[in-house]
Amino acid sequence: MPDIHIERSHGLGLEAARAIARKWLRQVEQDYGLECSYEEGPTQDLGRFSRAGIDGSVEVSGDSFRLQATVAGMFSAFGGQIEQRLRQKLDDLLGKRDDEDDDAYNDKDWL
Repeated sequence: MPDIHIERSHGLGLEAARAIARKWLRQVEQDYGLECSYEEGPTQDLGRFSRAGIDGSVEVSGDSFRLQATVAGMFSAFGGQIEQRLRQKLDDLLGKRDDEDDDAYNDKDWL
């Protein structure tokens, strides 16, 4: 069972969802040093990301995003913060805003 599970519904269609998923993967790759890959399918795509301490995937369809990740090792203590940052980046790209106050940590401090 994944430590992190984020699911978002949308009405973008597959092409627009692909563009957002690819942008999200580029952002986390650049910001957190994750190695990412992306495979297109006829009705659903699969993006994968990993580095020491975190492995995950994002399934992209014409009406939803489903992100799952496992956090291990020394990063497991920061699982909640990691989930919050991943969720925030995805929600920002989807135009959804979370009114929660940000904590004092720089998001690059834990990855």
